[in-house]
Amino acid sequence: MPDRFLHEVTFFMSMTGADGIPKLPAREYWVRLSDSRRFLDDGCVRIVSALDSDQQAEMELTEEQEAWLEWMVRHNIEHIRLE
Repeated sequence: MPDRFLHEVTFFMSMTGADGIPKLPAREYWVRLSDSRRFLDDGCVRIVSALDSDQQAEMELTEEQEAWLEWMVRHNIEHIRLE
């Protein structure tokens, strides 16, 4: 994955505490399988503005993001650690 993925992974991660998502150390992320499937089905991810939670934008998936999500779904992976 490109270096920018370290930033982009936060677009996909599930929030700690939601539906039993554990608190994880730095550089570890949880992406629910159901969310990965939805991102793939939609072809985009919805991003909420940090300044105004009522504002959302849709970001089309890149080929790299799509390939990563397909890999996550194919292998039933939800917990990832980036090194």
